[in-house]
Amino acid sequence: MDWLRKLLHPDSAPPRTMRLDAGHALDVATLHHRGGFARGWEPAECAALIADAAVVADGVFSGDGHHPEGFVISRKAADEAEILSIVVAPTRRNGGFGRALLAAHLARLAEAGAIHVFLEVEDGNLPAERLYRHFGFREVGRRKGYYPKPDGTRATAIAMRLDLA
Repeated sequence: MDWLRKLLHPDSAPPRTMRLDAGHALDVATLHHRGGFARGWEPAECAALIADAAVVADGVFSGDGHHPEGFVISRKAADEAEILSIVVAPTRRNGGFGRALLAAHLARLAEAGAIHVFLEVEDGNLPAERLYRHFGFREVGRRKGYYPKPDGTRATAIAMRLDLA
């Protein structure tokens, strides 16, 4: 789809990634609220997460923009990491932002000594499942009724794992 982005936005630069700091907490909270979760994160929660020494947080930016168009936050313990959340702004989906973001984040986790990376994705979120499988994540379990949905129902979570080494 990169060809489509170039066709529609010929002057746009490719997505760039960088580490996030607590100064990005409001942006992260705003993106998380737009991510379709039953309960969005508040800026103070995001600031505390990002400031945690065990947390790795990356953002993806368009061109020379200063506000992230997406983020991924993981918590690392020993040689394992768990992706807590990943969100790309709806207007940036299918434009390579998710791939660029996840590639950079996985590289950072590997540099930090993570060997195994875990995440959960809502069953039926096919774009996210495709993204994770593209990077080699595989299903290792299911949690029925795990995710509360905004309409009050509950969805199954697919637990996935990626071995970096």
